[in-house]
Amino acid sequence: MRIGVNTRLLIKDKLDGIGWHQYEVLKRVTVNHPEHQYFFFFDRPFDSSFVFSKNVTPIVLRPQARHPVLFKIWFNLSLKKALKKYGIDLFYSPDGYLSLTTKVKQIATFHDLNFEHYPGDLSRVNSKYYRVQFPLFSKKASHIITVSEFSKTDIIEKYKVDPKKITVIYNGVNTDYRPLSQKEKEDIREKFTDGAAYFLHVGSLHPRKNISRLISAFDLYKKTTQSTIKLVLAGNRYDWTNEMEKAFQQCSSNSDIVFTERLVQKDMVLLMGGAVCLTYVSYFEGFGMPIIEAMRSGTPVITSNCTAIPEIAGNAALLIDPFNTAEITNAMVNIYSKKELRDELIKKGLKQADKFSWDKSAERTWEVIQNTVTDAPSIS
Repeated sequence: MRIGVNTRLLIKDKLDGIGWHQYEVLKRVTVNHPEHQYFFFFDRPFDSSFVFSKNVTPIVLRPQARHPVLFKIWFNLSLKKALKKYGIDLFYSPDGYLSLTTKVKQIATFHDLNFEHYPGDLSRVNSKYYRVQFPLFSKKASHIITVSEFSKTDIIEKYKVDPKKITVIYNGVNTDYRPLSQKEKEDIREKFTDGAAYFLHVGSLHPRKNISRLISAFDLYKKTTQSTIKLVLAGNRYDWTNEMEKAFQQCSSNSDIVFTERLVQKDMVLLMGGAVCLTYVSYFEGFGMPIIEAMRSGTPVITSNCTAIPEIAGNAALLIDPFNTAEITNAMVNIYSKKELRDELIKKGLKQADKFSWDKSAERTWEVIQNTVTDAPSIS
């Protein structure tokens, strides 16, 4: 079988949540099924570390697809021609984008439909593109993979998709994440916070990550407790907004907020393991990968009580209303001041994280690929 894959988000040292999803699943699928040929379609020069095995052929298609107009050209013209040229039997798109002009069978992974619920969180041109194109992708796809039962229900309700056409496959968790020794915790704190304890947010500083309220909650925490703790925001600021900047400027403790920008994986693992807790208070998630990364690191988690997050966190996190700043602050107070609570969450978190495996994710993805090619009933 000749399988084409959209690998536009495999960019060296710039993997985000969906990028890591692609990396972990594709690495396993290509190595575990060497009898098939895989054609990785990039939109820019690629790093050789993404050519996982001898049965992978990397191909660069132009133009670089980083804008809605270029998306349409890349998927509907460049990709269409490539699928025909290389005799592709099935096209798999881990970020959900599909070609609307090819007759080749296609599988799309829809991670979430945040743009349907909060269109104002995106630029006008991107918001319009997603809300016009993804309903078309949902109809064009031979099968859809999504990463939570919440997202499956959302897709069914928004796009009227037959439930049999959607398979839920949870993300895994990178095995690099682990509990740290006390010395490792001290070293990472010296590196990033001058030795101070810290709350941690991981992920791009996008509006739906609720950064403004997190900053305000941290400010209230500092005023209430007079603690020396800091807040580390580990993620790029491409989507930094005026609202976030206002919250930052109004924070009387903004000198205790540390911006790391994007980190290499080694530092990210240590930063996660060294935190007092992960403060992941996003108001919309299709999964929430940092939650289980923190749990695997033995780091307690404060997170939201909405969308897919309770499904992923289970009973192993402090769940809060992300729109209630005081509630976020109270959770910070409780976690920092109550060792028994921290210990309980760490124990439950390690157990919860064991439920998620990239090996399982890749295995189930392969089942969907096989069933789609043969028109067999797919797993739900």
